[in-house]
Amino acid sequence: MMNIFGPISGFSFALIFLFITLVIAVIVLKYYALWYSARGNQRMWFIIMLVVNTIGILEIIYLIWFRPKDDSVIQDTDKDTATKAITPSQDDSQPE
Repeated sequence: MMNIFGPISGFSFALIFLFITLVIAVIVLKYYALWYSARGNQRMWFIIMLVVNTIGILEIIYLIWFRPKDDSVIQDTDKDTATKAITPSQDDSQPE
């Protein structure tokens, strides 16, 4: 019977699986770190994490020690945006 993976041995298959798992984990970490830095108005962290690829190390450091601990920053930003969208501007309130 022929091996469906060809010359890939069990050890190589495990390394490929480990590599794919690592790539998925790094993508998830980068997503969360970039999201928190953008919502917390931390532009320098956002730019550094977007440009530099550190295999998740920089993202873990940011998420543990430097992300905004207070979630009110994120909630206040959402409230301000919603308020601006709902309240009419002064130009709209005057009849033509």
